[in-house]
Amino acid sequence: MKKLLIGLMVFAVVIGGGLYAVYYFGTEMAADQVVESVTADLEQTGEMDQVKTYIEQDPVLSSYLEEAKAAQHDEDLAFTTRAEATRVMIQKVGIGELQKIQADAESGQLSEQEVIGKLEQSLTEEELKALKVLAYKEIYGE
Repeated sequence: MKKLLIGLMVFAVVIGGGLYAVYYFGTEMAADQVVESVTADLEQTGEMDQVKTYIEQDPVLSSYLEEAKAAQHDEDLAFTTRAEATRVMIQKVGIGELQKIQADAESGQLSEQEVIGKLEQSLTEEELKALKVLAYKEIYGE
């Protein structure tokens, strides 16, 4: 009986470790693939310049851009990589909610202000600042 219990505990630890590894490395790979795919699509279609122009002309997004530019060298950001940002977003917002936000935004049911509002409800100021910095770096390649 004791051997069975020890065997089950070892099995549970191995499975738990495996699931954590999948979560940890899976979010890193997913984040990289999504960003690279979207960036490549925008650059191939020539829409990256349109995105930049839109951001720069929108007063709210432009203010976010300035905040990100000023904060990009801060050492106290909540996260600094896409993988870390992805993990925080999954933990704080949830995969289902992120997918719903994406679908609603793509279909035009949510404006960018509503998307930002939903994220502001779930993330702290520090996390939002780090997210803005990452977005700035991805868009402007800095």
